[in-house]
Amino acid sequence: MQEMYAYKCDKCGKLHHPRYAVCQNPDCGGRSFTEEPLSGHCKLITWTRVFNLPEGYMKAWLNFGIVQFDNGVTALGQIGFDERPEIGMDLVSTVGVVKEGVGKDYYGFIFQKP
Repeated sequence: MQEMYAYKCDKCGKLHHPRYAVCQNPDCGGRSFTEEPLSGHCKLITWTRVFNLPEGYMKAWLNFGIVQFDNGVTALGQIGFDERPEIGMDLVSTVGVVKEGVGKDYYGFIFQKP
C-alpha cells in the first residue's frame, strides 16, 4: 500500500507537505525532517474541474481539490467522485494511481466522500 507523508521539522516541529530542503518557518531554517503519515479526515478548501488533461489521462475531465487535514497541513489531489463537490465538505484521503504511465504508475492523493 502506498502512503503519503507530511514532514515534521526536527528543529521547530512545523509540518510540511510536500517536503522542502529547508524548513519554511522563517524563524527556524531546520534541515532535517521526520516523516509522518498524512491520511484520514480532511475538509475541502477549494476545487476545480480540468477539461484539457495532458497525455496519459483516459478521462474527458477530472476534479482536483485542495484540502486541509486535521493537523493543519494542506494538500492537492484528485477528487474521486464525479458529482460537484462543495467547499467545506468532509472528505477522506486515500492514495491511488492518479496517472498510468508506460512501465510506471504515478500515485497521489484521491479524496473521497466518507
